[in-house]
Amino acid sequence: MSGRLFYLMGPSGSGKDTLLRRCRERLIDEPCLIAPRYITREPDLLGENHLCLSEAEFDQRVRLGTFALYWSANGHRYGIGVEIDQWLAMGLDVLVNGSRGHLQQARARYGERLVPLLLQVKPETLRQRLLARGRESAAQIAARVERARRLAADSPADAQVIDNNQELEQALGQLLSAILHREEVVS
Repeated sequence: MSGRLFYLMGPSGSGKDTLLRRCRERLIDEPCLIAPRYITREPDLLGENHLCLSEAEFDQRVRLGTFALYWSANGHRYGIGVEIDQWLAMGLDVLVNGSRGHLQQARARYGERLVPLLLQVKPETLRQRLLARGRESAAQIAARVERARRLAADSPADAQVIDNNQELEQALGQLLSAILHREEVVS
């Protein structure tokens, strides 16, 4: 039996990091691991719990084949370690903070084990969250909101949508339901 790869997508600032932090608390007794990401960006206290790599370190890991998935977006590089393949082979489910732009490559690697999850948030809500985060300039925020609008029009038809426009607990409930109530994949 093989585990499922829950591939959470959504625009920067939509609340993925917050949901993943809350999932860690709620999934502690479940056979589901949340994979850390490797990012060429310094961590901040309120942001994602990621492993920071320099560009040279990231390149080295690409050359050595230590990433199962990797991509570039918003001026940074992102990777998910190849250890997720072992976790899936053990029958564990894995939740990753993925990229909509890299979804086809993830599908090619994981096939039917991949469960796409799409976190949606209204453009104005997204803009407010990005402003509150304080990580980007006004021009960068406007570009991110516009990119989110464009990508929303091209959303994967099979993705389970998680609405994060209301209370966080509502979105968390939707995400946990998607993870805990799906049929297992047999390989």
